[in-house]
Amino acid sequence: MKQTKLWMLAAILTICGSAAIAVACTNANADDDNVAGPQVVSQELIRTSQSWDGVELPDYFQGRPELVAVKYVFPAGQKLGWHHHPVMNYGILVQGELTIIGQDGKTKVVHEGEPVVEMVNTIHHGENRGTKPVILYMFYLSQKGQQLAVQHPEIPLE
Repeated sequence: MKQTKLWMLAAILTICGSAAIAVACTNANADDDNVAGPQVVSQELIRTSQSWDGVELPDYFQGRPELVAVKYVFPAGQKLGWHHHPVMNYGILVQGELTIIGQDGKTKVVHEGEPVVEMVNTIHHGENRGTKPVILYMFYLSQKGQQLAVQHPEIPLE
């Protein structure tokens, strides 16, 4: 019996893998009395080839990538020092409000629930100007041994 269920699941996944049939599978699931509770909903938050300042992202690395996910928590009033990212990265701000300032003076305020694509190889810093901690999840496309951020302590924060 268990093997039969696995075979049926594999068959359903194979059929539903086709984009044209995916709609039919979704409709069939909606009519299925055995499906209870809320359904999975997906929402694309961002699709871009540019960082938040409008600069085109660099080409992918050659070789094997290393994907890194980092959770950052910035207390209210906290300022990050000047830094740059040698790798592409993007994230979702899940709490608070983060202000990102480029060395050229460009500013981006990221609000709760918004995605952000960071600058690559461009010096910037971030500030939590709000009253509650910022929680930010960032995702990096890197390579083994490569730094995610390079600090610039020689540049004073104002």
